[in-house]
Amino acid sequence: MAFRREFRVARGVVVLVLLCAPVLRAQEPSAAQVIARIDAAVQYRYEHVLGFTDIEHYAVFRGQDETHPVAEMTVKTTYRKGVGKSYEVLKESGSVLLLKLGLHPLLDNEREVNLPGNVEQSWFNSANYAMELKPGGVQRIDGRDCYALAVRARRKATNAIDGTLWVEAQSGMIVRLDGVATKSPSPLTGASHMMREYMNLNGFPMAAHARAESTSLLLGRTVVTIDYGSYQIEATAGAR
Repeated sequence: MAFRREFRVARGVVVLVLLCAPVLRAQEPSAAQVIARIDAAVQYRYEHVLGFTDIEHYAVFRGQDETHPVAEMTVKTTYRKGVGKSYEVLKESGSVLLLKLGLHPLLDNEREVNLPGNVEQSWFNSANYAMELKPGGVQRIDGRDCYALAVRARRKATNAIDGTLWVEAQSGMIVRLDGVATKSPSPLTGASHMMREYMNLNGFPMAAHARAESTSLLLGRTVVTIDYGSYQIEATAGAR
């Protein structure tokens, strides 16, 4: 009798699982739904962030040494919606050549990229990237439930990548990107491998850390890292 009762209970559990399986599968969003969340998150940030300031620390490493930077720069960045970004160099040290030919042009490029009419082309959305949801379901990235998508840029640019994008499963907010730039900054350098991580700050994705690695005939292997912090954000009254 006990065996029969246990068998009935086990059979009931199996039936319950089979009945619930379609419901559980239905809760998994489609690729189109995930991409729609990404587009909505990008648009939400654009509409509600009126401006911000932050402090950014740039470091350049040569060869295999990623402990001792050969050039460093600390910058205060100011962003205004409809205007773009401006930069104030607070401190710099190290190789004058790398500062002049590497970090200063990097700021000039960022200033150009963030001008109205240009910045929209750098957004990670379906207008600028072909996106494909990767198998495996939810992944845990920096304590956040995420989906991974293979992304391929629709145009060639030094700040556009082919690689992987991780976004928050529920909000579609960007968490991390990793890939190779679709265009080299110079004929003398190879394509840069780029990575950037984002924090969730007051409901907005803001850059936390970035890394770019490239190889050139002149300088060999070069790594540039950027750490972001001390954010002050101005948002609309309607921001959640």
